[in-house]
Amino acid sequence: MKRRTFVSCSAALAAAGLASTASAAIKPYSWDLNPPTDTRDNFIAWGKARGEDPVFLGQRWDRFQALVRNKDIWGQATIRAFLLTPREEFASINAAIHKRAYEHAFLDIGYGVTMSGPHLQARMTNVIDVKRGERVLEIGTGSGVQAAYLANLTENTYTIEIIAPLAARTRGLYDKLIDKGYTEFKHIKTKAADGYYGWAEAAPFDKIIVTCGIDHVPPPLLQQLKAGGVMVIPVGPPGAQRVLKVAKTQAADGSITTTREDIY
Repeated sequence: MKRRTFVSCSAALAAAGLASTASAAIKPYSWDLNPPTDTRDNFIAWGKARGEDPVFLGQRWDRFQALVRNKDIWGQATIRAFLLTPREEFASINAAIHKRAYEHAFLDIGYGVTMSGPHLQARMTNVIDVKRGERVLEIGTGSGVQAAYLANLTENTYTIEIIAPLAARTRGLYDKLIDKGYTEFKHIKTKAADGYYGWAEAAPFDKIIVTCGIDHVPPPLLQQLKAGGVMVIPVGPPGAQRVLKVAKTQAADGSITTTREDIY
């Protein structure tokens, strides 16, 4: 898999450097941590008390509301994951990109790839319907924000990045955020490798989410997906990609079948 050729990729953090958006520690993560969803003011007050930036909290809330209106997000667990994840921390290549973290856009932030918009990430995350304890594989770590969402859903999040310097940079970002109090990112295991071949030693996986487009579904990923599992993947040529949901089922006689449907 040549990551540079992909159209729909997670964000890259350029080698120019990484600027953390906040220096103060926040209230550490727990599975009982639940942000309010009744009003914008209550959400901002809650996040501010936790130690987050109220400006970005407001942007996060506004984007969440847009996602709900557009039916890009619907599950309560996914909503919680979106509201808990500091997306701005993963778009901190420079001030211009940083302030656009919550825009409905693909942000070009280096390495020839883009940061997928929150609309696409929310829908793909909803569709795979991750349950706590499930083993989930992401192909295309990029900025790290997609795996950050997943880390709020399960303790077993695995992510692969083919661009080694980017993989190292993003791993460093996770570690910095863990030190700051975002301890949910301890749930993320990272690897610099070609995601086409999956992560055999960690397989099988309940769910797989591919954030980089390709012209076919890689056979190794299907092999590493559990029977009863679900994969979402952008498939097709540049400019004409469709995001597919691939479900793998096993019949009583042991035979394996897959079904596919468009989700975006």
